[in-house]
Amino acid sequence: MGVMKWLDGSENNEAKRWVKQLADSGKRERASNELIRMGAKAAPALVEALRDRASQLASQAESLLGQIGLPATPTLVAGLHDDDPAMRDRCAHILAQTRDLQASDALVAALQDQYYHVRQSAALALGEIGEARTLPALLRALGDPEPEVRCSALVAIGKFNDPAAFERMADLLLEDPTIEVRQAAASALGSTRLPEALPYLTVALRDSFWWFEREGTIAPLLETFLDIGQPSVTPLLEALEDKEGTVRRFAATLLGRLGDPRAIEPLGMALYDMHFEVGEAAAEALARFGEPGLKVLAEALKHPEAWLRQHAISGLAHSGDKRILPVLVNMLDDPEREVVKLVIGCLGEMGDARALPRLKEIAADRADRELSSLARAAITAIGES
Repeated sequence: MGVMKWLDGSENNEAKRWVKQLADSGKRERASNELIRMGAKAAPALVEALRDRASQLASQAESLLGQIGLPATPTLVAGLHDDDPAMRDRCAHILAQTRDLQASDALVAALQDQYYHVRQSAALALGEIGEARTLPALLRALGDPEPEVRCSALVAIGKFNDPAAFERMADLLLEDPTIEVRQAAASALGSTRLPEALPYLTVALRDSFWWFEREGTIAPLLETFLDIGQPSVTPLLEALEDKEGTVRRFAATLLGRLGDPRAIEPLGMALYDMHFEVGEAAAEALARFGEPGLKVLAEALKHPEAWLRQHAISGLAHSGDKRILPVLVNMLDDPEREVVKLVIGCLGEMGDARALPRLKEIAADRADRELSSLARAAITAIGES
């Protein structure tokens, strides 16, 4: 039997009666108000109602305990010693909502619980409470054998915004064998929005563990540079010259999203990168800078290399700027077939009716069936068959 005890006396009996009425939609509002009014005296009955997690009553009890707040802390702390690990977990979860400093010691102790989900909830609660003296315990939790606990500890530590903790967080960012833990470390560092985190994040960006044969996993790391904002520009400009093409591509994309004008000239250089995807990313990044970036792309349309003209066309089309339509239409006269095919597709995606006359000319020339077919598809996309 758990340590939660139903108290004797009229007040506890009254609380139990109101808890039972939570199941009746017609009586729920009044019962909720009365239980909140009772405060600490209602907490034991509400905590006991948590036992049946599958019932709607349990979720209502959890919500009410959160609304009661600090007066419920002693009962919730007692719940951290319940025989049922699910109850310990739920009490820790609610303590994260009440954010009562008085629960800190009990939650630190819960970081040693036998069950990982209790340790996980305790870590998250400590992060919400944010008492500085609990940070060492959370740092120790980074060595927990369960990845879920390490992730939760990282989330919690990130809320302290303490650069002194970054070195230990970076150990997991750069060395943990579980990618989800590394992702949590990146997100936690980024959530601080402190430039002191950038040296660690930049090292991670250059680590192929993040992106070799599994690029989908790197998104949380990339987002951290955006979270930190303008201080990220300098290390990303350096990464734009990295020997690894994948790193250069990520740097170009991020610089475009950050939109700092210092990146325009370096991105213009990256447009000529021999790594196709880097040039493509640089073109799309330049398109985000408005007229200054569009001028760089328009100039690249004159380059003798077809692949570079293709990058510039893609970038111009991605800009969404209606002013570039005549420029793209003129590129339908490019001597390279692949360039013309790209322009036709881009005009269709842009959906601007001003391109229709030239597209109709190409569509009417059935001698070149491929270009005719592409032009007809673009015309349909624009909205005229």
